[in-house]
Amino acid sequence: MTITYSVIFALSLLLPIGYYLFVRKNQSEPWLFVLNLFVCVVNLGYLLLSTSKTVEFALTANKIAYLGQVFVPLCMFMIISRLCGFTYQKWVKYMLIGAALVMFAMVLTTGHLDWYYKSVELMQADGAAKLIKVYGVLHPVNLIYVLSYLAAMLAVIGISLKKNKGESQKIAGLMLAVVTGNIGMWIVEKVITWNFEFLSVSYLMSEFVFFFVYWMMQDYIHLRDVPPPSVVLVDSMTGAEKLQTVLQNLPENVVLTAKEKEVLSIVLEGKSRKEISAILHVSENTVKTHLTHLYEKFNVSGREELLALAYKQ
Repeated sequence: MTITYSVIFALSLLLPIGYYLFVRKNQSEPWLFVLNLFVCVVNLGYLLLSTSKTVEFALTANKIAYLGQVFVPLCMFMIISRLCGFTYQKWVKYMLIGAALVMFAMVLTTGHLDWYYKSVELMQADGAAKLIKVYGVLHPVNLIYVLSYLAAMLAVIGISLKKNKGESQKIAGLMLAVVTGNIGMWIVEKVITWNFEFLSVSYLMSEFVFFFVYWMMQDYIHLRDVPPPSVVLVDSMTGAEKLQTVLQNLPENVVLTAKEKEVLSIVLEGKSRKEISAILHVSENTVKTHLTHLYEKFNVSGREELLALAYKQ
């Protein structure tokens, strides 16, 4: 069993390397890299736990595994949100990181207080050590924490499947398979007693799927960040004409804010997100948020479809 954990840990170490070789050189996706690191931490914890000879060492290894486990759902949620076209303000990300740290702080009470585990016992099974735990009053918080993230992921995917079409829908469908697979593995581990932590395999497979999506579909994933082809911009229409034409495509009862109209008019001039940020003297994240709202209100998948509305008669 320890050999199996060693192989899984070794495989998890390859993914951060693959990120730098195949993803980061084209586009930086920090949440994917952070997910790779925390899955390594989880598998390191499982490996150390399997080699434990004392309860104290096993508890330390368990805490290492939990450090990864509390952040893996957060990373997966942010990656799935990104792939499905959702963005969040910084305060939301800080709040989620804070919740993960609070969850980990609860785990750190093990061995000192009986809040998370009332008692633990070390046993050997199939050539590996395993902790037999009696859960305390704080342990259900972890259940709520995990279920909340699973529900949030499913909600993001469901909205994406409903609103988007084409390649976006295919990506959302693939993400749905990843999440349901993790849910299934998590339920199996809760219902059936195993001597092996199958979540280590589940996390690793999820990593491979995310890595594959970013590697194979980077151009599509970042479509919204790419300036439109110059051939679209060479025409005789004025900026005011383009804006008026695009506004005619707004769904009934949908209105744009003054700032959204300002961003839209600059987008129609062929400016990139960075250029818009400089013109309006706002951050690129603020521009990205306005663009996301525009795509949603016009029911388009990205910049190219939005620009195409200017040429509809």
